[in-house]
Amino acid sequence: MAFINFQPKDYFNTKLWTGTGAENAITGIGFEPSLVWIKNRAAAEHNKLFDAVRGANKVIYSNLDAIQYTVTEELKSFDSDGFTVGTESALNANGQNIVGWNWKANGQGSSNTDGSINTTYTSADTTSGFSIVKYTGTGSNATVGHGLGAVPKMIIIKCLDQTHWWFTYHASLGNTKMLTLNTTNGESGASAAYWNNTTPTSSVFSIGTDTGVNQSGQDYIAYCFAKKQGFSSMGSYTGNQNANGPMIYTGFKPAWLLIKNISDGDDGWILIDNKRSAYNPTYNYLTTQSNAAEGGTGFPIDLVSNGFKIRGADISYNQNGYTYIYMAFAEEPLVASNGTPATAK
Repeated sequence: MAFINFQPKDYFNTKLWTGTGAENAITGIGFEPSLVWIKNRAAAEHNKLFDAVRGANKVIYSNLDAIQYTVTEELKSFDSDGFTVGTESALNANGQNIVGWNWKANGQGSSNTDGSINTTYTSADTTSGFSIVKYTGTGSNATVGHGLGAVPKMIIIKCLDQTHWWFTYHASLGNTKMLTLNTTNGESGASAAYWNNTTPTSSVFSIGTDTGVNQSGQDYIAYCFAKKQGFSSMGSYTGNQNANGPMIYTGFKPAWLLIKNISDGDDGWILIDNKRSAYNPTYNYLTTQSNAAEGGTGFPIDLVSNGFKIRGADISYNQNGYTYIYMAFAEEPLVASNGTPATAK
């Protein structure tokens, strides 16, 4: 049984709000977030990511290869029970529906010296298995401390100073392959330039010489996720191209789910959560590589007490024989700290 002694909502939470057009404190998250990912559901606005390591006024976009920008009317501050947004339409357009996904790490953090590169900051929460790492590249094969005390199963890296894709490591692909969060590309492999053909350890992850992860003098941000029983899961499954699709066991009822077809280069990242779709099957989806407004059909999924069940045959998440990777975070573990089993939606 997937039992944990903490509440998932204390480390990850999805928040929905309606924009006001005026500065607005978004509360009810339950903690001070270290990473906030915001998307305007109603309009073609960029996916915007803010974290406590870089500071509230620094934004990067999951659907672009763009550099980091300094902004004044987007995320104004990280607060004890949420965050405050300014007047910018992507975060707060009057009358429009917005979603924010929130993870807790450890604020700005501090330098980590476990790797050959001393990080500028490593903000890590070992309970939930999430860390934010800022480092400066050297141009030579290197290791970087992630602070998790557990092996990360997914790592997403973005260069802050130059236009580069979002290079993504996933344990199901191994240390010779990578994905890009801002594109529909399938897996790319056979290059040591990304991860130096080296699997992450409980203290460091390895980077090669590709400028997207390690150019001399350039700054990078890395989001690192370890698998935690009853809270987070990273894995893969094989499609069957049937509306009665595969059932994927996670050990918890998912609150947030990201899926990518790695066998084909035309299908993007599908992003589902339990707040935008309150009942099974879930239909409302967004994508990491596009600024498109929320879609409402195409990828039905049941979020159940012990995982998720594919309910459609679209190639993006269920082509026969194709491989799909996923990352999920819990609403409830299969068995919570009070011994109560999770329930389906």
